[in-house]
Amino acid sequence: MPVKSFQGERAQKKRVTPSKLTVADVMTTQLVLFRSEQSIHEVMKAFIKYRISGGPVVDELGNLIGVISEADCMKEISDSRYFNMPILDKSVGHFMTKQVDTIDATTSVFDAAAKFSKSSRRRYPVLENGRLVGQVSRKDIVVAAINMKSQTWSAK
Repeated sequence: MPVKSFQGERAQKKRVTPSKLTVADVMTTQLVLFRSEQSIHEVMKAFIKYRISGGPVVDELGNLIGVISEADCMKEISDSRYFNMPILDKSVGHFMTKQVDTIDATTSVFDAAAKFSKSSRRRYPVLENGRLVGQVSRKDIVVAAINMKSQTWSAK
């Protein structure tokens, strides 16, 4: 006597084709944003609180005007000791990197990986039609690569 299966039809998994995976699919959209008039002391506290190493600096309209990172802070901390001057009363605008390298949201994950491999950047602000929509990090790309491998793994 045949055995009847009471298992329903399997749900179809939506597979992401690796060639179509873009930065928009893997980027972080919940960003900690900084303002140029904020004190560097506030920024350092935010780095610790949110466990981040940097973030975008925006103007009052939300336009990207720079990036502030731990590296920017370290350089100034070192210089302040050398010149025996306090740094904590200075603003983000004094420390931030104004020439920002960005990446487009439609860039493929593979092209983003190539861009990361050619630079020492740990993160890029992501723009879509000129507007800041997120940030992608090296870790985001690595996680995407691991997920792609699990989706394209074959048992052959």
